Amino acid sequence: MKQKVVVIGAGAAGLMAAGQAAMRGKDVLLIDKNARPARKVMITGKGRCNVTNDCDNETFLKNVRSNPRFLYSAIAGFSTADTMAFFEGRGVPLKTERGGRVFPVSDSAADIVDALSSFASDAGVPYRTGRVARIQAGEDGVEGVVLEDGERIPCTDVILATGGQSYPGTGSSGDGYKLSKMLGHTVARIRPSLIPIETKEEFCKEMQGLSLKNVTLSVTKGKKKVYSELGEMLFTHFGVSGPLVLSASSHIDDEKMDEYRLHIDLKPGLSPEQLDARLLRDFEKYKNKDFFNSLGDLLPRKMIPVVVRLSGVEGTRKVHQITREERRGLVELIKGFAITPKAFRPLNEAIVTAGGVSVREVDPKSMQSKLCRGLYFAGEVLDLDAYTGGFNLQIAFSTGFAAGTHV
Repeated sequence: MKQKVVVIGAGAAGLMAAGQAAMRGKDVLLIDKNARPARKVMITGKGRCNVTNDCDNETFLKNVRSNPRFLYSAIAGFSTADTMAFFEGRGVPLKTERGGRVFPVSDSAADIVDALSSFASDAGVPYRTGRVARIQAGEDGVEGVVLEDGERIPCTDVILATGGQSYPGTGSSGDGYKLSKMLGHTVARIRPSLIPIETKEEFCKEMQGLSLKNVTLSVTKGKKKVYSELGEMLFTHFGVSGPLVLSASSHIDDEKMDEYRLHIDLKPGLSPEQLDARLLRDFEKYKNKDFFNSLGDLLPRKMIPVVVRLSGVEGTRKVHQITREERRGLVELIKGFAITPKAFRPLNEAIVTAGGVSVREVDPKSMQSKLCRGLYFAGEVLDLDAYTGGFNLQIAFSTGFAAGTHV
């Protein structure tokens, strides 16, 4: 009789693990709460799916925020290049964009989901809709799983790939943490990562809908700069969002929020001296206009009232009356537009969940539990998270491959 393996969770990690285990001759059953697999993958990258990052293993590990050393073996066993070869081998052409981000040429996450789903089904993995209430284990390890309706499914091995606790509508509702705790595992504090930020300043609401491109967002903690990157961000009714903000959030400790500040360089391509010269040219051009009407060539329309107010210069002042000191203050404001973070948005809006099953209790080569024989982990249920750019999905693929290979 073939070894019976139950994979709980049909996301990126679960589908990879199920397919790999079945290809190695295991009798695999895939169970998920949703009628269709990989619901969360469908919404990644705004529906485009940033599937991995075209980088070497060292660069990948530098972009893993929590417990990167744990992933040495996993990324060596299934690298970003392996991920790209996997999808292209299954008929999904890929392209590489800024920062090494890899997307399907079609810009459709559905193509990635179809490739993962067909990989598991082609390997002969049946798909079952249901919710696992507990994993049964004895002295010798895993013995079976019990579904919510009371049905027991005997098995020798379980791969737990239930995801985190963000986007619960896609099925990531934290079930894996409860199942792990029942078997004695430690779960590190669950917290949001890659999440929009609520701000103290009301002026963000004034600029709601304004998207800034080619700006530099920096995060400081006290006097220390902890993050800085060029890219895009968005003002919202609650504060700020967009790619730069999501990345910045992973550098902020939500329990010490009042120690951080966000700074936007609205003109990163200009030095302060160059920006001052640019302002002088604009002021000469509009020397007989009010200050309020002189910034249209430099700043987005929605931002002008806010910048004028923060500058301390009356908006109705004639441009030729503005002093050198006031102009220098304006340069400082544009090069370091400051925002005070107040809180992260709710956990269910996070792209990734930080925290999870302690990796100290998991074998990094096989992903098998050190506490319960036959129990394996893959993906976001583990205490692993990374910055934006395709790195979090790569964690799912690498750990899923390791679990499916070693089970």
